[in-house]
Parts: sequence; structure tokens; C-alpha cells
Amino acid sequence: MVIVVRMAIACAVVGLRSDVVKLVVQVKLLPTPEQASALEATLRACNRAATYASQVAFAQDLKDRNGLQKEVYADLKATFGLSAQPTVRVVKKVVDAYTTLKANLRAGNLGSPTSRRHRKAVSTPIVFRPEAAQPFDDRCLSWQHDARTISIWTVDGRMRGIRFACSPDQLKTLVAHRRGESDLVRRGGKWFLVATCDIPDPEKYEPVGWIGVDRGIVNLATTSDGTNHQGRRLGRYRRWQARKRAELQAKQTRSATRRLARRAQKERRHATHVNHEISKEIVSVAQRTGRGIAVEELGGIRERVRLRGDQRGTLSSWPFHQLGQHLAYKARRAGVPFLEVDAAYTSQRCPRCGHTERANRPTRDHFCCRRCGLAGPADVVAGVNVRDRARSAWVFVTMPVPLPA
Repeated sequence: MVIVVRMAIACAVVGLRSDVVKLVVQVKLLPTPEQASALEATLRACNRAATYASQVAFAQDLKDRNGLQKEVYADLKATFGLSAQPTVRVVKKVVDAYTTLKANLRAGNLGSPTSRRHRKAVSTPIVFRPEAAQPFDDRCLSWQHDARTISIWTVDGRMRGIRFACSPDQLKTLVAHRRGESDLVRRGGKWFLVATCDIPDPEKYEPVGWIGVDRGIVNLATTSDGTNHQGRRLGRYRRWQARKRAELQAKQTRSATRRLARRAQKERRHATHVNHEISKEIVSVAQRTGRGIAVEELGGIRERVRLRGDQRGTLSSWPFHQLGQHLAYKARRAGVPFLEVDAAYTSQRCPRCGHTERANRPTRDHFCCRRCGLAGPADVVAGVNVRDRARSAWVFVTMPVPLPA
């Protein structure tokens, strides 16, 4: 059997260097009413300017930063009241948005070229929401960590002494590792700053063994040690949310639409919290026992699997990808080796004799080898198979590359 292995480098944000882990730290701003009014006016002005720059970029096919900045720089300053550096940030924000759009089109994330969504994306300029996030660099924004305040540029002038709240760990990370831009975000009437932090990679140890993790829908994660993180509670919560969502959608009012958006955010936060708890526990066990973590490589599973209509919503809301990301970046921060291995037949293969057959798994929960009689929980057996494949794959990962003659 050919074992496909990939060193996972997923993290909390996109874009990793080989020697650092990029994480984001979100702090809550506590502005006075006057400060909040200035922040809101600034966010709206920047996004109006970004929409204007996007229209120019689309009309003149200017997708490079220097060309677009040369074309719109004077207009953005004169028309929208922006200073020099915020104008530069707005231009970069527009260019980055078109770069992301191009990548999504190339990856097929917006459907085929004949789909309505794809045609709309390529035929109209990008429009920025009035309260979309706005990046600020160190020329526009400064942090006073001891006083827990910030100073930020606004259209009403420099605003100083805006308080922020965060945990001691977040503050320590900000002081030691913050790099680059910070995004000003307004969400649910509250203000946040999202800062990027470059945390140096700890040195990975040589694992004495592996913890195989099988991800599923009924059981979100089951380890080769037999630890089972059930998803029934999350499933019940999501079904309850779906019923409430259907009731609100039937009303077809503006207030129902607003409540639907709030419910969607709440459900997403709940699933993220559950994934954080599960991944934190697994990484902690691996670090304490000196083992590595191995998971199945499940990329493209939604395209490969054919489901009944009543199953599609369940699979689409299955947060397995996020759980894998959390495991990867938490393992990397802790110096725990992390591997993704081939997922083929992990639930049908006997880890003792190697016999692979669909009949080995007569039900969803039970495994019984038709050849040697090994029996046990199906998800635990799958986790053991993942663990065994990681042992074999690690030999190839750590094998020295021969120098050319």
C-alpha cells in the first residue's frame, strides 16, 4: 500500500514561514461615545474609498499596487479625507481583494465559468461593506501596552487613549511577537483590533509513538488510545438551530434576517469552541507522553462522497477541516510532530492481520475482522490504523536525503 503523507502547516491564519507560526490576537476596544463615533466615521470613509478604488481598478484593469496607487492616490486624499498612509493601506486592501478573488476563481471556489456566481464575480467590481475591516500599520496605529490603550488615526484626527481589554496571555503575546498590520473590526456593535503575531517555532522532538485521530460526524474525534470526543451534543445543537432558522426564514422580515445572521455567528462560534477544546486536549496528551499526532487527509471529501439529500446539510456543516487546522497549529506551537496520512480504508482494515473488507464493519459503531476475528469500536480501530500509517510514514519523512553525486 502506498502511504500518502503530508506535513501539515495549517495555522490560525494563512501564510506561514518555515520558522514561525502566524497567529492572530483579538482584543476588544472600549471607546468612549466620541471615540466610537470617530472610529465608525473612519471605517465608513475607508470603505467608501476602497469601493471607489475598486471601481477604478476594475474599469482600467489595474491590479498592481503601484499602478493603482498612482491612479487613485490624489482622489482618495481629496475626496474621502484620508491621510497619506491610510490611503496607501486602502489601495493595498483593494489589490489584496482582487488577488484573493483571482485565487478563488482559479481554485474553482466560485463554481464553473458558466455558473451565475462565477460570471457575477468576473463581471462586476468588488464592493466593500460600509463596516468591513480596515488594516492599520504602525504609522497609523500605536500600542501602549502598559496603559492598555491605543492611539489610532481617524478622519477626525488622531485619537489617543482608547482603552482595550485582553487576557494576560494575549497581552504577553502582543508585546513579544506582534508584527505588521492590525485590523480594525466592528462586529455586533462592538469594536475589536485583530493583530498578527509571529511566534518562533519550537524545536520538534523525536516522537516515541503516535496518537492516531479518526475524525467523524457522530464522534468528532476518536483517538487510538480509545478517547472518544462525541459530536452528539453538537449535532443536537445544530439541529435545534436549523429548526429555529427555518422558523425565522418563514417570517421573511428584516428583523428575522438580522436574527438569522446573529444565530449563524453564534452557531459558528460554538463549533469553533468545541474544536478548540478537543484539539487542546489531544495536543496536551501528545506533549505529555512524548508522542506525535496523526490524522487522516480528508481534502476533497465533499466532492468524492455521494450522499442522500437529507445527509448533505450534515456533511456541509461538519467542522472536520477546522478541527484539523486547530490540531496542526496547536501541535506546531507545542513542538509536537504532526502528520496527515492516507485515509483510504482506515475504517475497513484490520490493524492486526491487515485484512481489508467492507464487511469488516457491519455497523457504523462496530468493527469485526472476517479473517482473524478482531473486534472493537470502529472509530478506535480507524484511529489505530491512522497511528500505524504514521509510524511507517515518519520513517520516510525523517529519512536523510542523499546528496547528488
